[in-house]
Amino acid sequence: MRTRLCSITLVAAASLLTVRAAAFPYVVRKGDTLASIAERFYGKIQHEQLLVVANGLDADGGTPIVPGMRLEVPAVGHHRVVRGETWGGLAAELLGAPHRADKLAMANGTHAWIPPEEGAEILVPYHLRVVVRGTDSTLTIAYRFLGNVTKAWELDHYNGLGGRTLQRGDVVLVPLTDLALTAEGREAASAGDHARCSEAAGDERDVQLRVQAELPALLADVRGGRYVDAVRRGNGFLTAGALSRPTLAAVHRQLLEAYVALDATGLATAACADWRANDPSARLDPVRLSPKIIAACTRGGGRGTP
Repeated sequence: MRTRLCSITLVAAASLLTVRAAAFPYVVRKGDTLASIAERFYGKIQHEQLLVVANGLDADGGTPIVPGMRLEVPAVGHHRVVRGETWGGLAAELLGAPHRADKLAMANGTHAWIPPEEGAEILVPYHLRVVVRGTDSTLTIAYRFLGNVTKAWELDHYNGLGGRTLQRGDVVLVPLTDLALTAEGREAASAGDHARCSEAAGDERDVQLRVQAELPALLADVRGGRYVDAVRRGNGFLTAGALSRPTLAAVHRQLLEAYVALDATGLATAACADWRANDPSARLDPVRLSPKIIAACTRGGGRGTP
C-alpha cells in the first residue's frame, strides 16, 4: 500500500509518501492555559478555540484543562505527488471524497483542473470536527474557524450538505491550513514522535515554493548573459532540497544554456539529459534552440538524441 498512516506510536519511515493530517499529543503543565499553549505552538492566541474543539472541551458546558491532561494539538499533513495522481484521486484518498479536490488544490495555490506536479510536496488540510450545538450554522462556523462568513458555501459543498439547515449533533468538517507551528511547536511535535508527521515534512514544501518563486531570476540571469551567476543560482536550487519534476526540468534547461555559453560541454550534455529526463515532452527544436545546444544534447547519442 503506497499510503502510510502516521500516529503517535508510529514514526514514519524516511521513504514516507503521505503524512496524514493529524494531531500531536501534549501533556498540560502547571500554569498552562489554552491561550498560552496556542501562542507558544502557533504564535496565535486565537487558535485556542481550535484546541477547545479538537479536544471536545466545549461539551457539557465546557471542560477546564488541568496539569497532567493530555491534549491533541492539530497539525496539517503533507504528501509527495507521484506520477499519475490527480487532485480528485488525492482528495478521495487524503480528504475522504473526490469533490474536495477544489479545496485541496486551492490549499496548494493552484486549481483542480491543473494536474499536480510530480514530485511536489503538497499540504493536506487538517479536518477539524465541529459538533453542531445550539444555533450553529455554516455561517457561524465559517466565521469562527475560517474568519469569513462568505466561506459558508465552501463548508456546505465540502460536507455535501446541499444547503440544508444544520441540526444539533451534526458533525461538520472544517478543513484548516493555517496551522504553521512555531519553533516551540515543532519541538513539542517532535517530543510526541510527530516530527515526521507534521511540520518537518513541510520544510520540503517551503523549499519547493521558494525555488518556484525564484525561477524568474534564473531566467533573467541567462537572458541577461550572466551565465556564471546562472550556474551558481541554478545549482543552488538543485542542492536546496527535493524539487518537483517540472521545476527540475526548468532549472536544468536554463543550466544547459548557461553551460553551452561557457563552453562547458560535458556539463551542458549532462544538463540536457537531466532536462529531458524530467520533461518527457521536451524536444530538440532547431527553430527554438541554437545549434550549440542541439550539439550538446546529441553528443554521444543516448538520452540526448531527438
